[in-house]
Amino acid sequence: MHIVPMRDLKDTVKIEALCAEENGPVFVTKNGYGRLVVMNIEYYERTMKQIQEASALAAGLEDVENGKLRGGEEVLSEIKKKYGD
Repeated sequence: MHIVPMRDLKDTVKIEALCAEENGPVFVTKNGYGRLVVMNIEYYERTMKQIQEASALAAGLEDVENGKLRGGEEVLSEIKKKYGD
């Protein structure tokens, strides 16, 4: 984990290299307190994908817990009725 002071953001080349090297978030502080998080786009996209997948999985597990399940044959039958064979 890298922590840099706000004033270091002026050196964008250094920050970009640090993000690439870290392959994760770089925390930016102001007066010793966390203020920003900087990351490269690949890490951001990967993280967002993981969040979306975890959210979909949680929603599915919630459906299971609430008994909101239907059998495959039932669903396929409905699809065939709606769209044909």
